[in-house]
Amino acid sequence: MKILGGWADDPLWASVYDWSVEHPRAGGLGWRAVAGSDLRLLHAAAGEVADLAAGARVLDVPCGGGVALRGLRPRQGVDYVACDIAQEMLDRTELAAERRGVADQVTTLLADVGDLPLDDDSVDLVVSFTGLHCFPDPARAVVEMVRVLRPGGAITGSAIFNDTGLRYEPLRRAGRLAGLLGPGCTTDDVRRWLVRQGCDDVTVDLSGAVGYFRGVKRG
Repeated sequence: MKILGGWADDPLWASVYDWSVEHPRAGGLGWRAVAGSDLRLLHAAAGEVADLAAGARVLDVPCGGGVALRGLRPRQGVDYVACDIAQEMLDRTELAAERRGVADQVTTLLADVGDLPLDDDSVDLVVSFTGLHCFPDPARAVVEMVRVLRPGGAITGSAIFNDTGLRYEPLRRAGRLAGLLGPGCTTDDVRRWLVRQGCDDVTVDLSGAVGYFRGVKRG
């Protein structure tokens, strides 16, 4: 594990992020102090997984250490595909799935979001928390994530957006210098990309430097 570096290097920040999400009191204070954001919004967004019926398929990309697994219920009967570019993060996701009692529903996939090895229209829900700002080509990532969605399926996620004001510019600059953030995108960018790929009901809600987006693929 490296202190700094790209996500494929499994930087120390990945473990810090996982810990912050799983410890709402201390982690929530950290999110508020660093990004002006309410961590409870991430928890609520991950809860959409719990609404899926047995037989549904989820793609979690990038899964990191498995923070979105908090939405998956034991014996729910969901096919949960956890995808990441770093094997170390997939290993941590498997451990998190075991701790939560959902390992029987989770499979891991080592792949790049820009070239997902999944069929078109094969997933009911895509979750991508704190991912778009990490990808070197976020527009391409949106193309791929929507491609694998079935008509009527939803994509939901979060990102540090570029148009959240000068207050958060030091955060974005520090992230890029550390190799943790890519070029990023604006809220208008993600709205336009989702609509262009065939999504309706597109929303983007800001909480400090972080925005939560969601769209539904047209039938």
